[in-house]
Amino acid sequence: MGVESDTVSAQAVSLIRGPDLSTEPGLGPLTLPGFLREVTQRYGEREAVLARTADGDIRWTYSDLWERAVEVAMALRACGLGKDGRVGVLMTNRPEWIAAVFGTALAGGVAVALSTFSTRAELDFLLRESSVSVLLFERTVADKDFAAVLTALEPEIAVATPGALHSAEYPFLRGLAMIGEAAAGTAIDTWDAFLDRGRGTARELVEATAAAVRPSDTAVLFFSSGSTSTPKGILSAHAGVTIQMWRFQRLFGFGPADDVRCWAANGFFWSGNFAQALGSTLAAGGALVLQPTFEAAEALELMAARRVNFPVAWPHQWAQLEGAPNWDTVDLSAMRFVDFHTPIARHPTVSTKWFEPGRAYGCTETFTIATCFPADTPTEVHAGSSGIALPGMTIKIVDALTGTLTARGTRGEICVKGATLMLGYLGVRREETFDADGYFHTGDGGYLDEIGRLYWEGRLTDIIKTGGANVSPLEVDAALNDHPGVKVTRTVGVAHPTLGEVVVACIVPHDGASPLAEEIRGFLRDRLASYKVPRHVLFFDDADIALTGSAKIKSSDLRELAEARLRS
Repeated sequence: MGVESDTVSAQAVSLIRGPDLSTEPGLGPLTLPGFLREVTQRYGEREAVLARTADGDIRWTYSDLWERAVEVAMALRACGLGKDGRVGVLMTNRPEWIAAVFGTALAGGVAVALSTFSTRAELDFLLRESSVSVLLFERTVADKDFAAVLTALEPEIAVATPGALHSAEYPFLRGLAMIGEAAAGTAIDTWDAFLDRGRGTARELVEATAAAVRPSDTAVLFFSSGSTSTPKGILSAHAGVTIQMWRFQRLFGFGPADDVRCWAANGFFWSGNFAQALGSTLAAGGALVLQPTFEAAEALELMAARRVNFPVAWPHQWAQLEGAPNWDTVDLSAMRFVDFHTPIARHPTVSTKWFEPGRAYGCTETFTIATCFPADTPTEVHAGSSGIALPGMTIKIVDALTGTLTARGTRGEICVKGATLMLGYLGVRREETFDADGYFHTGDGGYLDEIGRLYWEGRLTDIIKTGGANVSPLEVDAALNDHPGVKVTRTVGVAHPTLGEVVVACIVPHDGASPLAEEIRGFLRDRLASYKVPRHVLFFDDADIALTGSAKIKSSDLRELAEARLRS
């Protein structure tokens, strides 16, 4: 790890560069077609994908996955998809999602990952913004019928025939195919009919197209799921995506002998789940155990039945798993790669002590992590930080107002550039996205310490300024998460006439728990400086706390809710 500076000493400037990318071990081919071909050649007949459906279990080997992706690619070519053509994928975590994304890459296209949490208005925005030419989707997700949603958005879909759609609403959209009950008399193909379209496509054409894809080509379009604004379309190159897929395997320490079996219910349409869960598992020759939508009791039963050893969940899901009715009876003894701080690590059938590479910082714009420490990094090494710069990445901290580099240890805005940085935002000029030196200004606050560890302190707009002091809501939330009665917490700043803002903790208690506000404040007094202890502690139900699609609590909505509660 080296430091660059032309005018000041290395230790004085808040700028750190990770090792050269060429020195990173474990990287394979840097395109999605190359990645899939490589893991298929390595692991051919090992199980790659396991899923339950209404029609029975699906079990795909790596060779099966390759063939299913080729089938999708052949169908897309038959639909007229050319290089860089965009294919929307609107599905839960199911085998066809994986085949669709890799198939799009094999056909030379760009996979557009769309959230199944989208409302009608949100889906309308995403389709207009992404300009997809083919949409592959799952008809029924929870209580949504996406075929009905789409025909309401574009009535032409309801009267056109497959392959003959001409939409004034979505002028680039030419083809639709879905998994689920057929919508007869519409422009929507069934999944089988879509695949049948490709039967006449020469396999050699797909093979040649896949081989022609370059690491610098656009691979995917993911949308941000931030808590404060309209989603932004983020274009990432094949190299950026696949570096992270290979990298996560290395950081987790996975190998073929580990027989990784990853349970994932969170959408692969979020970059973190795609790179971390899907990428690291396939890179290690493991199997993905898919649950289309999260339901805690079912998830535990699935983990037990499939001998899952690597569960991937969000904080609020850990709490639901622990509260599920079968928690005390399920056998989770296969668990191995489960962070020691999660409830599953404390399950009576689990005997493992492992720490995931969670000391990390990143965003969708860097296709997940830009800094990180590997699994089982000792506390004295990570020191509570957010990691060190990864190979090929450079981090700098600048004054948010002037853009000038800060001194080492001084707080400012985190800026990143490097091997996994996005190509850009959809529809936004490069000069509006990156500074003159090619850095992306993240809007996040933090600092670099004397040896180059990054400390992330949250969104600059979320830092609470109270009585002249700055309070990181993340620090307060981290302390609150140690309280046994707290299920979900988010701390916000609420305007105050003399202090500027006051610290307010918003808490969803565990079922059956009834913590008191003063009890919470007393708990925090032993752990935080007095000015960081919330002036107010408010309690909410699960239904009160609005989440974005990736389980981020909407800060602005919660602040308004807290203000209203305090006024009442």
